[in-house]
Amino acid sequence: MITSAVTVAFDGIDPREVEVQCILSSGLPAFNIVGLPDKAVSEARERVRAALHSMNIAFPAKRITINLSPANLPKIGSHFDLPIALALLAAIDIVPQDQLSNAIAVGELSLDGRLIPVNGALPAAMAAAETGRSLICPAECGPEAAFIGTTPVFAPRTLLETTKHLSGHAPLSAARPSEMAKARNPKDFSDVKGQERAKRALEIAATGRHHIVFVGPPGSGKSMLAARIPSILPPLSAREALETSIIRSLSGDIAATGISRERPFCAPHHTASMAAIAGGGRRAQPGEVSLAHNGVLFLDELPEFSRSVLDTLRQPIETGEIHVARADSHVKYPSRFMLVAAANPCRCGHLVDPEMACSRAPKCGQDYIGKVSGPLMDRFDLRIDVPPVSLNDLSIPQNGETSEVIRKRVAAARAIQDARYAQLDHIYTNSDIEGALLEKVATPAPDAQALLSQIAPKFRLTARGYHRVLRVARTIADLDRREVIQRHHISEALSYRTGG
Repeated sequence: MITSAVTVAFDGIDPREVEVQCILSSGLPAFNIVGLPDKAVSEARERVRAALHSMNIAFPAKRITINLSPANLPKIGSHFDLPIALALLAAIDIVPQDQLSNAIAVGELSLDGRLIPVNGALPAAMAAAETGRSLICPAECGPEAAFIGTTPVFAPRTLLETTKHLSGHAPLSAARPSEMAKARNPKDFSDVKGQERAKRALEIAATGRHHIVFVGPPGSGKSMLAARIPSILPPLSAREALETSIIRSLSGDIAATGISRERPFCAPHHTASMAAIAGGGRRAQPGEVSLAHNGVLFLDELPEFSRSVLDTLRQPIETGEIHVARADSHVKYPSRFMLVAAANPCRCGHLVDPEMACSRAPKCGQDYIGKVSGPLMDRFDLRIDVPPVSLNDLSIPQNGETSEVIRKRVAAARAIQDARYAQLDHIYTNSDIEGALLEKVATPAPDAQALLSQIAPKFRLTARGYHRVLRVARTIADLDRREVIQRHHISEALSYRTGG
């Protein structure tokens, strides 16, 4: 007799159903797992054996074969422990088979039978909801998985509790979803003195999800400005919160912070590898560009990043997703983020100050910024020169706008975009529009179009640059609550594009 349990394997962020089949046959005692298991899955044999021993269950002295179907799908991770154990328990008539068919199980087993938290409980709950099943997962994963709300989630602490629940001797209550984690960003724009042009540019960037780069000497406040971007961004919508939480669940960092409506802010160090930024490694895990999905990716000291790493950003910037291709896997992750970068004008950082600049100026500045490829620089919608802050500005008491005031303006302009693109798929902000839709919603007034046509050849704007100016102008007009893009909207957008 063949018994089976149901679990999932992950193809990117997409859960794929896996049937864990078990058969006991005569012959020399053996325990084999087939169906493209990785090392962690193969080692489940000893964890399952020890867990059953801790429950005083005699391990069957037969030839045990576990098949993970479909066999051509790689099985990666320790979450296969629990379904393997349950399929074996069904084979020795301890757990009813019909109960296993109605549930998806994920969980790692310790040697004493405890269930250890695993990555991916949230997408596993989505798979259970789509197939009309319940989910069985470790207790620590229960609040995360119950966030779905459309399927019962049972979260036992041990394999023994799981067995009693499935056999009907001690049914478990459904897990309750965790509360939304509160925002943890105490940094406020009122702390920034001076740099009014940079703050205005950040407001525009946050409104339309435009990519922005700051160039200025050390100590001018570039990193300080970037760190305050989350404080003016609107909270994640329900759809965005679910997308973001699924990625965080797969990467294993959701349990510590909980599910939140706060937009992610990722700031990798410039020594980060290709796999860390784009995703990959042995298991093709999501990288920083995916962890920043629906949020901000901040690259400080932009020219110090490896050029090959930077050029991998070009695909997700344009498409909102990234394909991670490895020898044994090819997965796709969502990567729709707002790119914020900061750079010194040269290696010493004092290119604009003749008294402090090195002897290689101005060539050192051209060589340093030249490390960033032209195609990548062309993808920045706003390029802002950040001058040093004067001592007079530092001595002025705090009197700038707070993040709350700016966030209200950003939210009002985002509401205009939400209404405009409500009936369109994959269009959420002005940075997403292109083609005929761009021509429709970002057509300037005649005098504004004349200004753009006059300036574009002078500054040698590419076709991409021309369209990005129109998108930024559309966002400025939304902040101004104007339906038609006016001449001063185009003028301001051009000033950010050309550095004027």
